[in-house]
Amino acid sequence: MKKRMEYPNQTVVSHFFLQGLMDTAEHSSLFFLLFLLIYSITMTGNLLILITVGSDLHLHSPMYHFLGHLSFLDACLSTVTVPKVMAGLVTLDGNVISFEGCAVQLCCFHFLASTECFLYTVMAYDRYLAICQPLHYQVAMNRRMCAGLAGITWAIGAVHSAIHTSLTFRLLYCGPHHIAYFFCDIPPVLKLACADTTINELVMLASIGVVAAGCLVLIVTSYVFIVAAVLRIRTAQGRQRAFSTCTAHLVVVLLYYMPPVCIYLQPHSSGPGAGAPAVFYTIVTPMLNPFIYTLRNKEVKRALMRLLCQGSQEAPAGSPPP
Repeated sequence: MKKRMEYPNQTVVSHFFLQGLMDTAEHSSLFFLLFLLIYSITMTGNLLILITVGSDLHLHSPMYHFLGHLSFLDACLSTVTVPKVMAGLVTLDGNVISFEGCAVQLCCFHFLASTECFLYTVMAYDRYLAICQPLHYQVAMNRRMCAGLAGITWAIGAVHSAIHTSLTFRLLYCGPHHIAYFFCDIPPVLKLACADTTINELVMLASIGVVAAGCLVLIVTSYVFIVAAVLRIRTAQGRQRAFSTCTAHLVVVLLYYMPPVCIYLQPHSSGPGAGAPAVFYTIVTPMLNPFIYTLRNKEVKRALMRLLCQGSQEAPAGSPPP
């Protein structure tokens, strides 16, 4: 646990300087184009999934309702971090972030990330009901239940984020102001505090560790029952269809959960090199999610084709006659 002595002549920090990602300074233009491409793919893919789920009647089911929420979260999560990273690659001033801006970025990031964590748990529960209790699925997972579960995930995420943001920025920051990271996150920001951070680190380990571990245990438990139920399906086609709807979610969960475990359970390991795991689940995973769900799900692929075909047919109709 880190402790610092406070002195009467200390000045409060008004801004921070993000050191960015390690080994990107020498080829900043190349990395800028790379992150621009990743961000463009992320936004296009997730918005396309969101529009498809919202407009196609064949996808108005609980699983795709939650998938729409996931796509929206991924698009927002990428927007919280990637544009600031790109700004830092273009100009030195792009790495500067105000004290208030840092608080907003940390709050938004943990709000979206924790909401997504809870949403994965809800999606696992939805698959458990659909496969293990198919006769009760329509009653148990009705429209009101779906809206309630989605609302609860957003509400808990907001409370979770508010607690950590208030605890982090109630501390005195008097310098240095260089954050050894590519965005404002709890571990690297706490390293700059001119105060005792013992309570903050204990709360971070307890809440994030317990919450993430609890969600992961629930997800794994759900999939143990799901695998057992799938193996009891007599037809190979039925087993394949059941697995196809679950493997995409399971792959995304593994991609999402492993990097944060490396970061938040070792708060003193934060630094430019420690940003690699965070890059994966804040920048890469939101880009991969649309591909994982579309490539593994025939219904989503067919809905995307219908949407694209409908768009191509409507375009000539609205054009003026020759």
